[in-house]
Amino acid sequence: MTELFGAIAHVLTPWPLFLTVFGTGLGIVVGAIPGLTGSMLIALSLPITFHMQPTDAMVLLISMYTGSISGGLVSATLLRMPGTPASVMTTFDGFPMAKRGEGGRALGLGVGSSVIGGLVAWIALITVTRPLSDLATRFSPFDYFALVVMALVLISAVSEGSLLKGLLSGALGALFAFPGSDENTGTMRFTFDYWQLQGGLDALPVLVGVFAVGTILADIAGLGRKGEEARFTSKGILSSFREVLGDWVNVLRSSVIGTWIGILPGIGANIGSLVAYTVAKNTSRRPELFGKGSPEGIVASESANNATVGGALIPLIAMGIPGSVIDVFLMSALLIHGIQPGPLLFVNNADLVYIILAACLLSTLAMGALMVGMVGQLRRLMEVPKAIVLPVVLVFCVIGVFASNSRMFEVVVMLCFGALGFVLERARIPLGPFVIGFILAPLAEAKLRSGLMMTAGDITPLFTRPLSAFFLLCAVALLAWPAIAERRRRAKRLGQARLDEPGKP
Repeated sequence: MTELFGAIAHVLTPWPLFLTVFGTGLGIVVGAIPGLTGSMLIALSLPITFHMQPTDAMVLLISMYTGSISGGLVSATLLRMPGTPASVMTTFDGFPMAKRGEGGRALGLGVGSSVIGGLVAWIALITVTRPLSDLATRFSPFDYFALVVMALVLISAVSEGSLLKGLLSGALGALFAFPGSDENTGTMRFTFDYWQLQGGLDALPVLVGVFAVGTILADIAGLGRKGEEARFTSKGILSSFREVLGDWVNVLRSSVIGTWIGILPGIGANIGSLVAYTVAKNTSRRPELFGKGSPEGIVASESANNATVGGALIPLIAMGIPGSVIDVFLMSALLIHGIQPGPLLFVNNADLVYIILAACLLSTLAMGALMVGMVGQLRRLMEVPKAIVLPVVLVFCVIGVFASNSRMFEVVVMLCFGALGFVLERARIPLGPFVIGFILAPLAEAKLRSGLMMTAGDITPLFTRPLSAFFLLCAVALLAWPAIAERRRRAKRLGQARLDEPGKP
């Protein structure tokens, strides 16, 4: 604990504290504006961190992460337009409350729940990460390969749309990770005689293209659409904090659910929010109010989606597996500074780990204070036309990507992947498996080859080692579950149809 207290004291010094407040505030603003996301903000901020100290870079990026997840509740409540995917469930009850003139109360419930959810996840982060990291140091290369396979199947299984689309997206992302030099043989592959591809596709233009440019193109296509608006009043923001504490069972249960789902690789805050909301509705004494302005629904959604922030950092730090899409960007930031996330991070860069833990705590507290103070100004920001915002964001995308390597080739790559991201979104193919497949495919390849070199080409340990066999069985179960569930639904429908036939008992 001495290291943690030292890290907190460091983050409270002027410059890191400024980065915390600035990053959290900027994240809140971006999260509150529909069409802009935390993924986009962090992707654009990566070039800025190139020349920063690794500790300062992580403080800034984690603060942006925390703020962006929370900021979405403002537009979800007042415009019925979730600023981020994590706030979708908040629209169901936040907007009806705002239309009744209880917008301040709804926002207060959301902010209070967000802070508690973040603190519960932080407790899990400081207690679970080190033991899990110690366990992961005993993983063999085959165990790691099987874990990555399970992570890719898991995010494909829980993504919006069909499992097949999720797997296709993950495979497509992995395919784009192959161009460049083969690490084992040194030969070039899939470069198509372009010397710019000899080092492979950089993560920055790919991620900025898929998320930022793809989102901009999607927003341009829908510029004519407008959401409903509710009358804003700040009345009840602070007094509703007491109401959150009164619903302590719901807020703690939803925070634990969000933390646990955050730990599962690649799922994200929107799934955590959905599961917590569903559980809260099923266990509520007044489930009929959900979707019509239920305070319980806001508490469940916001505490869960903010808890996934700390939960998602656990597998990133402990095993080098990103717990969410935004964690892919955090992983890229570490790699840019020559730091490999994973089991040895506690050994080689313990000071950085504790800075991350401290930043997660202080950005959560800063988020609560800033949200209360910024609500009125955020309401005005949401009225800025997208026709003004989107070109400015696109210019920053181009500048940031060009600055990374001072090559126009990176800008071309960004634009190509922006078009690809737009097409995937239009086809309802999830982007999460794509980016995680792109990031994890090289790790999976390296671990599999390392394992095969250790066993002289014998692959049987992949199926006989307990951990790797367990991970592979989980992956097979996740693949088989949709077919089993569909067969059960068909049997149930068939049984119901037979009961409904005339003349049947």
